[in-house]
Amino acid sequence: MSAADESKESSVPAWVERFATDLGVLIRSEFESARREMAQKAKAAGLGAGMLSASAIGALFTLACLTALLIAALSLALPVWLAALIVTIVWAAATAALALFGKKKVEDATPFLPEQTIADVKEDLQWARSGAPPSRR
Repeated sequence: MSAADESKESSVPAWVERFATDLGVLIRSEFESARREMAQKAKAAGLGAGMLSASAIGALFTLACLTALLIAALSLALPVWLAALIVTIVWAAATAALALFGKKKVEDATPFLPEQTIADVKEDLQWARSGAPPSRR
């Protein structure tokens, strides 16, 4: 066996070992990227869910406490039924606004998939097939 043949044979195991190591690093990197992306989405969804919960609690407190106070205050200048109607409309508008903002926050956080990581993995697979280096941001 010539020296060139031995060089070729010894370089293949080295290449396989280097490939396996690089693949392991790449997989760990992509998992970490996915974990970070999912944590960001969960945080945004949690904020939206918190806003929705706050709107529900706010609606209950509003209806229970301030409604009676405002109706009583307005009934000094208006008929009681008109005072009650005005206060009800104001609190309904405030509750609806909180619910809409909370709903938007939850929708902004969806879908609950690590989209950027998935795109990176697809790009890595394409690179592995074609041999062209990936163009990461």
